Amino acid sequence: MSSEVNSTSLTAPYSIEFPFERTVGPKIGMFLGGLRDARMFGVRTPSGVLCPPLEFDPQTGAETGELVELQPAGTVIAWTWVHSRPGDPLPHDFAWALISIDATVGSLLHAVDTGADAARMHTGMQVRARWRAERTGTLRDIECFEGVS
Repeated sequence: MSSEVNSTSLTAPYSIEFPFERTVGPKIGMFLGGLRDARMFGVRTPSGVLCPPLEFDPQTGAETGELVELQPAGTVIAWTWVHSRPGDPLPHDFAWALISIDATVGSLLHAVDTGADAARMHTGMQVRARWRAERTGTLRDIECFEGVS
């Protein structure tokens, strides 16, 4: 029996699809609706207010509590500088950052605009959301975060 390998490779076009829809539930739905209205919400858990909100506490699995309106501002807790590419949220170099929204536990990953000046970016930086003019109820309704003077 031969173990010869055929050197001709065959290719065919393919696509990967996920043909289903998921409802977001009342708490995540309120969060997304809030973004559309330039408002930010979190949800109460035994360990504090969680933003972005979840339907179930990630530590206990119990249903989370009431929604809480938050100020769309926070503190950068970790970041990395990136060179802008097509499809990125900003047309110039920027940082992807984990942002701890004020009065919450956890963090939100989003872009931070420093005007392409990497020297202005730092851990502990205070930031505020910059909203898109036209919003649709997605996380992209926050164009980015920017430093607070």
